[in-house]
Amino acid sequence: MRWFRLGSGRRQVQHDPGRQAALLQDARQRFGPHAAGGFAGQADALARLLDGADGLAVAVEIIREFADAAHAELLAQAADLHQRTGYAIVVDRRDYRRSWQAAGDRLRWTLFALPGGLFSYVHVAAAAAVIGDQARRIVRTTDADPVLTHVFEVLDLTVTGWEFGRVRVDTDAAALAGRLIATARQLRDAMGGDPPPLPPPVREAMRRNNTIDVYDPAADRITGTIDPGRQMRESLLA
Repeated sequence: MRWFRLGSGRRQVQHDPGRQAALLQDARQRFGPHAAGGFAGQADALARLLDGADGLAVAVEIIREFADAAHAELLAQAADLHQRTGYAIVVDRRDYRRSWQAAGDRLRWTLFALPGGLFSYVHVAAAAAVIGDQARRIVRTTDADPVLTHVFEVLDLTVTGWEFGRVRVDTDAAALAGRLIATARQLRDAMGGDPPPLPPPVREAMRRNNTIDVYDPAADRITGTIDPGRQMRESLLA
């Protein structure tokens, strides 16, 4: 497993790889769609479990593993499509939105069933909360750029799924997007005056107002709306 990569000049932080592995295994086994309880409550409980330096390292690993697994899944879909039909799709993890725009309905949004047992509304939501709450610690102790990149990747995948993957936006989905936006802001703020530029799909989303209905996950009724572009502008351009 890959945990914190310490940059030159960063303060060394003691970690316990055995405890990290146990925490990650516990997260996979105890939390997710197979477990009892709503996703929001599970995410809160998992975030509390991921305390301290080792918990933060596991949170960073969860975000990285989920982003890598999603990229591998879409690459496999694109390769299969090309083999069967000759149609070529460029899967660019810096801009999934453009890939989906080009692919139309040829790609399937399958992020609820990635290998590894990580679930976006539970594991990713909890990991994002932990990372955001400890953003300054990440910046002090490691290279925060890859962490921010993975947060933006998952945000791109989430919102792209709403627009192109026919994923119904319920309160858990809206909460995840809001949490990822907030975490990106916290990381950028912790980086100081010169954070990395915002990625292309975020900049594109910011240029639009796209209000989306948000459903109750337990009932077929609308409970509110979300405008991801507006949320990104208000949070990331403040």
